[in-house]
Amino acid sequence: MTEAISARIPKELEEGVEEFMQAEKLEKSAAVRKLLWTGLQEWKQKKALELLERGEVTFTKAAEIAGVDVWSFADLVRRSGVTWIKSVEKIRADIKAAAE
Repeated sequence: MTEAISARIPKELEEGVEEFMQAEKLEKSAAVRKLLWTGLQEWKQKKALELLERGEVTFTKAAEIAGVDVWSFADLVRRSGVTWIKSVEKIRADIKAAAE
């Protein structure tokens, strides 16, 4: 089931949505849904990268948070330049978590 959301947006954001609608050939509600979905996916990936870099989650948990498989997340980590391997113990913990 879908839920209706109402929001007031600045004129420049409305113009951006209208430009997106025309470029993607979408109606307003479909365009807003697509933009929200894309923004949420990007936020999840950014959050997962931050948690991984701080050592708060394992690699596999970060991939889960990001909403992608581990191979896609590995590519994301590579492209982002995040340093997540900080010790041998961390590698062992991630391998153990992946095996479970």
